[in-house]
Amino acid sequence: MKYYSRRVVKPGDLNPANRLFGGYLLSWIDEEAGIFASCQMGFSRNLVTKYMSEINFVGSAFNGDVIEFGMEVASVGTTSFTVRCEVRNKITKQVIIQVDKIVFVAINDEGQPVPHSLSMDNIKD
Repeated sequence: MKYYSRRVVKPGDLNPANRLFGGYLLSWIDEEAGIFASCQMGFSRNLVTKYMSEINFVGSAFNGDVIEFGMEVASVGTTSFTVRCEVRNKITKQVIIQVDKIVFVAINDEGQPVPHSLSMDNIKD
């Protein structure tokens, strides 16, 4: 798995237990995975999140922590692109969350799924 981007956890990102709020983290994951998928697909703008599998909160992040987002291609379908994601603490390497499948679908202007030209053979690093 390659780690592509980082964020600093700030006071406004925390829940009442002074840990990173899971809803913010999931939003960041959706955005980061969408950017990753779009880059893999040649910067497709017509890409939407279709599905996110079970989410495993493994650890916590705290104010001031630097977290990094790891992404890898899980599979490629005719209209879909599936990403695996792991977020970890940059310094300690402790895993914070794992998501096995985030499925993105290429759509046309009417919102209908359309085939894309990506295959496992032409995945970019």
